[in-house]
Amino acid sequence: MREKLRFGIYGYGKVAELHARALASLPDLELAAVCGRNPGKREAFAARWKIHARASAAEMAERDRVDAVIVATPHPLHRAHAVECSDAGVHVLVEKPMALSVEDCDAMIAASSSAGRALGVVSQRRWYPAVRRVRAAIESGALGRPILGQVETLGWRDEAYYRSDPWRGSWAGEGGGILVNQAPHQLDLLSWFMGPVVEVSAYWANLNHPYIEVEDTAVAALRFPGGALGSILVSNSQKPGIYAKVRAHGESGASVGVQTDGGAMFIAGMSGLLEAPFNDIWTVPGEESRLAEWRAEDEAFFKTIDPTWHFFALQLADFAASIGEGRECAVTGRDGREAVRLMEAIYASGREGKPVRPRP
Repeated sequence: MREKLRFGIYGYGKVAELHARALASLPDLELAAVCGRNPGKREAFAARWKIHARASAAEMAERDRVDAVIVATPHPLHRAHAVECSDAGVHVLVEKPMALSVEDCDAMIAASSSAGRALGVVSQRRWYPAVRRVRAAIESGALGRPILGQVETLGWRDEAYYRSDPWRGSWAGEGGGILVNQAPHQLDLLSWFMGPVVEVSAYWANLNHPYIEVEDTAVAALRFPGGALGSILVSNSQKPGIYAKVRAHGESGASVGVQTDGGAMFIAGMSGLLEAPFNDIWTVPGEESRLAEWRAEDEAFFKTIDPTWHFFALQLADFAASIGEGRECAVTGRDGREAVRLMEAIYASGREGKPVRPRP
């Protein structure tokens, strides 16, 4: 009988709890240890999950024989912690965003490559049934060439949210605002659907959150290879939070889309998912009438799972299988880098007041 793949978690916050629940649901995987810089918090997390608390990734690798580590620490620490894990000889799955700059991403990719270990990035919304339908439609050619992509996220974060962890809402602690924390999933999906961005013109600002340093709103116009265009509107300024949507429109005239979040926006460890994700637009010839059918399927399915961690489990299962099979995981470090590349360019365009070309 094959020994279980052993995981550690770097970090002990809200999203780490969801990963722990996801691992507990997978019979071939095992959570063995947690590490982090706060002894009290890591010991408390370890006690809840009946695992070991360690001071470093190297200690988890040596004493607990972990095969892989989930990096679930604040965003500015992702590079250092992912590199530390690779240097300890373990595979790494890092929470979104992968890092705060393309330079950081490249350092993480280089470290994992040098160690001969896998590097993946958490993008669990790629496993939503409605998201996978969009991707399948694009891959099948049902749209022709995608020529227009859209992201629209209208959410809300209140002062209590920003006070819930000391690192939130500051440039030093969080590394940014909605672009870094709430929008990476939608930026990842846009990149997955449309491909790499070649030019960005953007604005970002803090419109109604005077108690934080970082932006709560950003807008951007995009250009993709071959002349395709795109738009991004993301904001944390709409009470109580409305929706997040990603859409792709093709040269055939057909359009497909997904509402990934609805109602009050999901906050890891603080709220549930109020609405099942669903396909909100679908004009592929002959398939237009399937929207109601698919939505009923998705709503029924969501009642059978805990969606706060179920899709983490699907990505963890893929990551573990990729290690055992010697293949790339579904969301690689290169994929995570693409979302960071877009995010970095939006910040640069807003600061410089002109269109910018993302770093290659």
